[in-house]
Amino acid sequence: MLACFADHRCLCNTPVFQYLFLLLFALLVTGSTACSNGNCQVLEACTVATDCASGLYCGNCPASGATQPICTRGQAIIPITIIDGLPFNKYTWLVTHNSFSNVAAPPVAGVQRLTFYNQEDSVTNQLNNGVRGLMLDMYDFQNDIWLCHSFKGQCYNFTAFQPAIDVLKEVEAFLSANPTQIVTIIIEDYVHTPKGLTNLFMSAGLDKYWFPVNKMPKKSDDWPTVTEMVQQNYRLLVFTSDSSKEAKEGIAYQWKYFLENEPGDPGVVQGSCPNRKESKPLNSKSASLFLQNYFPTFPVEADACKENSAPLAAMVGTCYKAAGNLMPNFLAVNFYMRSNGGGVFDIVDRMNGQTLCGCNTVTACQAGAPFGSCKNVAVPSQNPPTNTTGSFTGSGSFTGSVQFSRSASTVQSLNPLVFFLVSFLLAFWL
Repeated sequence: MLACFADHRCLCNTPVFQYLFLLLFALLVTGSTACSNGNCQVLEACTVATDCASGLYCGNCPASGATQPICTRGQAIIPITIIDGLPFNKYTWLVTHNSFSNVAAPPVAGVQRLTFYNQEDSVTNQLNNGVRGLMLDMYDFQNDIWLCHSFKGQCYNFTAFQPAIDVLKEVEAFLSANPTQIVTIIIEDYVHTPKGLTNLFMSAGLDKYWFPVNKMPKKSDDWPTVTEMVQQNYRLLVFTSDSSKEAKEGIAYQWKYFLENEPGDPGVVQGSCPNRKESKPLNSKSASLFLQNYFPTFPVEADACKENSAPLAAMVGTCYKAAGNLMPNFLAVNFYMRSNGGGVFDIVDRMNGQTLCGCNTVTACQAGAPFGSCKNVAVPSQNPPTNTTGSFTGSGSFTGSVQFSRSASTVQSLNPLVFFLVSFLLAFWL
């Protein structure tokens, strides 16, 4: 026994030490065999974009304390691929606020743009990632119609983005390549050129997809089914904020067909969902389409991942109740791909699941099954791990490419239990 105390390395023969070595070995092996090579799923830790499965990217959300890079959703599930043939107003669609306001958009003719941004990829990428509603601000500018942020109701070269026809041609190319898809365009309309919008959409080749305003349902009546809309090629719905355009140009006046909550800061106050002043009360049942806005007045990229997660889910519930248990048909957000895991994509899945089949997510729906007959599908948690430091810049396997932080390095901290065990064992071994 005295010899053993003289040489403390004999402790390695004791059951306690053997257990500690096994525990350390297990922890180290677990940490070194994380998923990779496209096998990582939502919320699983990742190092590079290619670790994550299709439709996911590798990113983090420091704003919510989630500094560990995880696989995060970057694409929507199109609900009509699971449950088809219902009226258009039974579905929920993802909408991008100021869809044209892309951080990567080049400035106009050498002028430094001095404005804010709301999205991080092109309209083409947005559509390919499952966005089905575009919010576009249109102005008379440079003898044309441009997409622009307003400065005192006017478009200037330092707030302008691009001619509207460029984005509309992207929409036309998408609809042409995807003959079963339906897109909605919501215009904040500052165009005063006579027949300006009519000529614009015709020049972009979109008139052939136009849903005629005289066929739109009145009040709270159901819309045609998505199948009927596709068969008749009524695959583009266009709404304007200018009430005169319905009679002059046959473009639907938005608040004749929409209920809508307040945009900007009033629309993100938890527990409150007031209607926009132009809209009738949300519980009035006076229209069959409901647009929920969820974005602050001044967009902050770094905060969007937190905003588009649990707070957004809570506000969907608040607005659902405020509208008399009417599920929003359009959910509009900034920086739509940013979240702490499933984000707006999971939330829209839940909304469609509840409405279309009575399930907790649309992926649990079964075509042709009775309402409430759900597949056993796991719904991802909204709470990813937060115990590791680091930051990450990545582009995922979705069609878009987004930078999520300014640093490309990922610094992994040592698991505290591993650190303790190593220190304890070395203290006796050395």
